[in-house]
Formats: sequence, structure tokens, C-alpha cells
Amino acid sequence: MASAVLFCPRSNLTIDENLQGFIRSAREDLQIFGANLDFDTNVWDLTDFLDIKGRGNKRIRINFFALSDGDSPEIILQEPFLSFAKAYYRYMHGLRPKKFVMGRLYALKALAQALESEARYVSVQLANGHVFDKAAEILRIKFSEALAYRLGGDLEQLANFLAENNLTKVPLRWRNTLRRPSDAQRVGKEFDERRAAKLPTEAALAALPAIFRLAEIPLDIIVTSITAILLSAPGRISEVLLMPENCEVIQNFQDRTTYRLRWWPSKGADPMLKPVYSGMAEVVKEAISKLRRISAPAREVAAWYEANPEKLYLSAGLEHLRDKIWIALSDVGKIIGIDAAWSWCTNAKIKISRASGESVVRFEDVERHILKMLPKGFPFLNRETRTRYSEALILVRKNELHAQRGTYLCMIEPIPTDCINGALGSKNKEMASIFDRSEFKEPDGKPIRVTTHQFRHFLHTIAKMGGMSELDIAKWAGRIDVRQNAAYDHVTTDQMLVQIRQAVGDSSMMFGPLGKAPDRRLVSRDEFAQLIVPAAHTTEIGFCIHDYSGSPCETHRDCINCQELVCMKGDSSRNAAVRRQREEAQRFLEQAESAMKESNYGADRWVAHQKVTVERLEQLCSILDDPSVPVGAFISLAPPPRAEAPRLGNQASLAKPTQLTLMSGKP
Repeated sequence: MASAVLFCPRSNLTIDENLQGFIRSAREDLQIFGANLDFDTNVWDLTDFLDIKGRGNKRIRINFFALSDGDSPEIILQEPFLSFAKAYYRYMHGLRPKKFVMGRLYALKALAQALESEARYVSVQLANGHVFDKAAEILRIKFSEALAYRLGGDLEQLANFLAENNLTKVPLRWRNTLRRPSDAQRVGKEFDERRAAKLPTEAALAALPAIFRLAEIPLDIIVTSITAILLSAPGRISEVLLMPENCEVIQNFQDRTTYRLRWWPSKGADPMLKPVYSGMAEVVKEAISKLRRISAPAREVAAWYEANPEKLYLSAGLEHLRDKIWIALSDVGKIIGIDAAWSWCTNAKIKISRASGESVVRFEDVERHILKMLPKGFPFLNRETRTRYSEALILVRKNELHAQRGTYLCMIEPIPTDCINGALGSKNKEMASIFDRSEFKEPDGKPIRVTTHQFRHFLHTIAKMGGMSELDIAKWAGRIDVRQNAAYDHVTTDQMLVQIRQAVGDSSMMFGPLGKAPDRRLVSRDEFAQLIVPAAHTTEIGFCIHDYSGSPCETHRDCINCQELVCMKGDSSRNAAVRRQREEAQRFLEQAESAMKESNYGADRWVAHQKVTVERLEQLCSILDDPSVPVGAFISLAPPPRAEAPRLGNQASLAKPTQLTLMSGKP
């Protein structure tokens, strides 16, 4: 990546002069995207400057067209905004490069549309808070809630750039107004729709094993084999597509054997040996065996070009053509593996001559053209891991997965993520998916559509329901931050309720009063659990099992002093909240004791309350930190001693605590 030149506006110049200077500097001084970038063209090919995993040989192009609904003709952004947009995009990529290359572009396009709508003149100088609000609204309408929030961050970064460099006629201060999607709500239509969009359907999960067994064509074999891997260990499709052939590891631990895969997470986490779910181990072994077999011819071609980078690969029986100067078109067809050699040579702009009554071409012309088709970055499939194409688990010959085009016998290509998602029916709706070809449908007759990332959400949710800790889930999924788990957690309230009920009466999984069922009469543990846990919903530090259909909250959300609070060990975010509350309660206790020493009115009651609160939080933290308590265990505390912690339910005494503190004096 070329180094960026920091833009510094000059105070003795006008806004327009500084803006023109910024555009001129971006055009002439920057070398981001190459010194020879055609700044004036409205479509930039950035393939050689962006390393986006999982795209195969697809070109990476960005355009400076206005936002459209897909059916509208392409309209170029208006000047003078167009030049600023190009300058800003080039400048910011050098300053803060991002893998999501479209984010800044969509923010610029939304701002241009907002300026055209509100200011009638598309100049960035006219941008103000109202215009940015309009741009945010455009993003909200056009994109999903999660993507719009993400693009709103790029829009805020654009506003900060304009404000810091004084490039607007009125002072500008704008913050992202788009709401971050909430994953906390687990009931209602909105949650059900979000959950359904993130998880594969039951029909898809039932169809995939059958197709895996029945698959015969290379595309179906590759797609179902990749799916088997993604359903055995949470991963991203780009990570699977870059796996080496030598990816299997078998480890022996005392009396058991584990099956793992060499894995390189794509978003910053360290390389790992990813455990494979034991119930899927044999299936994954079979899937990898199929992938090796399908990719063997392509790896052979790749190995040839790695050893002979300037020589054309020739199939068995064609080596004699290498010594010839002129070869017939029929020989060209044999080298490539197609019948229409004339059309191929014409499209490749290879000169066709006549000799001895037949059409011939120079061998070196064919060789030179084919060598130009080698994939980007060859011989490395993944430069970060130094995996070569000849070592790749998933590799095909060019057009091998295409339904109409002939397969090149002498050229290879990686498989892009869009190809896999398209075969699963989620990308190209007009293309027949593996479900369509096998005549599998949803129960209502609609076609089955699934994405590879849904399998990652699915495994996370299964692990969460099984009681796996947040830290273990994050490690298994290859996440660098445990907080990223929240976006993948789709456990419903009913499923959480079942987990808590199953733990009631089981002293190994429930600690506290609910750990033992009463012995006064014979009832099953399930019946007891349903009686004592009629409902459950999430709170900041655990789960509340209060039945709101019978009465409202009696503790005014003072959860730690309520016997209906249930906490789960291993829930990292809520366990951390418990520890934060303990620190806050200790601080409040110190303040209350200080106030009591100064004889502030009512301080003694606050001291009593905070002492009980601190004691209960200490008890809860000690259980969470106890290594003998298994991860996934549920914890409930005994009822608090009411006499020692008098209820401060009188709203008059709590309404203005600041005034009570100020009322000091001797008794």
C-alpha cells in the first residue's frame, strides 16, 4: 500500500480553495490504488490493490454512480461532488484502509442524494446536520437495519472529516442517528423474523444430508462437502475455501481421540486446531476425501505452473506439441479442452494463418495468452498462510463448475464465495440451486434458500443451548472478542425457559434454594420446575423467573436482592455485569457510610441496604469463581433478610436522594 499524504487546510484560503486543493492533491500526489490510476474515469478497477478473501478471480470494481433501485439507468454523480467523492475515497483508503470497500462509497452516494434533495446543488460545502440526517434516512430505507447502522458509521466519519477541515459553509457536528440493532429482545414478531433470517430452515437441514449422499456432478459434491464442514465447526466460507489439503489432525488424549482441522480465522484471531463435533467427524472425513478427489486434477495443473512458470501445461499425449512452432486449431482445442477453437482464438486475438490447407496458429501465442490467465497472486492461494495453489483442498480447473462453458484442461481457478452461495440458492435466484436440481422444497412449496453464514449462526445457537460457555464458543468460532458472540445468539425465551427448568432440582446444575426439590410430596422434577418457573426473561445480570401475569415486579428491578433472579455461570457478558455491580455497590456503601458519619438523614437505611447488596453480590461472585461449579450451571440466591435490608419502597424518600444528602445535622 502506498503511503498517504496528510491533508491540512490552510487558514488563509477560502473553503472552495481548500476543497480544490484537497481534490488536486488526491488526484496528483496520492499513489493509493496505483500511481497510474485514471482519476477521471467513473469506474475504478481495484483488483490489484485489494486483497478480499473468497472472491476467486472476480474483478473488484467500484463505480461513482448515484444510488438506484436496481432498475434505474446508471447516473453518474454530479459535479462538483463527483470529484470530491473520488478524492475522499482515495484519501481515506490510504489513511484508514477497510476490507468493506463499499461502506464509504455508499455513505458518499447517500450524501449526494441528500444534497440533491435538500440543497438542490450537489456540493459538499452545503452539507449541514439536516442534510446528514436526510442521508442517514436514505441509508435506513435502502439497506437492512444492521448494514444501515454500519454505513451510518462511515457517514459519521465523513461528517467528521468535513468538520475537522472546515470544508462546509456552516459549522458541522453530526453523530450517527441510526439505531444499532438490538439482539436482547427475544420475543415478538421482530425477533422471530430476525431469527428465521439468520438460521437455516429445517427443510434445508433435512435436504443437505440427502444431497450429500446423492451428489454426482462436481458442483453438488463440492457445495455439500463444504456444507458438511461448516455444520461440524463454526467457520466462515472464506476460511474453508482457503484451507490446505493437509488440514486434518488426529490427537490422542488419554482414553479418547479427537478429530480437528487446521484453521486460519479470517478476522484477526490466531491460527488454531478447530475441534470438529464428534457426531460429524466421519462425515467431515468423507467430505474432505471428496474434495481432495475433485481437486486433484487442478492441483496437478497448479504444481506444473509452480515448477514451470513460463511453460504451458499440456495433458497426457500432447507433449509433442511443445516443440512445434505452428499447431492446428484442432490441437488448440485438445490443449484447452474445447471444441470451438476458432472462436476462442478469435476472442483471444490470436492470429490464425493457413498452412498445408488447414488453419494454424503459433504455439507461443496460445501459450502466452493462457499464462496470462493464471489466478491473481499465483502461486499463492493465501499469502498470509503461504498456502500454494498446489496445496489447496478446494481448487478446480477453469469453468469446471460452469453449466454451459467447457472446462479448461490447462488452467485453474479458485472458487469464489458467490459460487457456493449461488448454488445454495441465496445469491443468483435465477440459477438452479442444488435443492432445485434434487427437487427439495420448503413445506409450503417455496424453493429452499440458505447462506453459508447461516450455518455459523446455527452452530453458535446450538452450542449456547447446550450450555457451552461464551469463552469456549468464541474460541471454537475463531472470534477475537467474546462480545461478538451476541450477534450469533438466537436462543428463544422458550428454549431458555427449558434450560432453567431442566436445572431446577438438579443440585449439580442449580445452586441455591432451587437446587433441591421439596420432599413433602412426591412430584416429578419436571412438574416442580413448571410450577416454580412459569416464565423467564433476560436481565442485565441473569434471568428473571417472575410471573408478570400474576403481579408486577415487587423489588423495583433491584434484581440482586430478589430470590427470583437466576444467573448462569459461563455467560460472560452477564457475569461481567455482576462484577461491575459489586464494584458499584461497594462504592455506594462507602458513600453511605461516609454520609452516616456526617449524620445525614436516612443514611443509616442506605448503609443497611448496601451492606446486604454487597454481601449478596460477593456470594454470587464467589460461586461464579468456584472451580467446582461447572460452566453452564444455574445459580439462585436465598431470599434477602428483610430486617437487615429494609425496603426503600417509599417513593417520597427515594425521589430526591440528592436533597436528602444535603440535609445534614446533629440528631
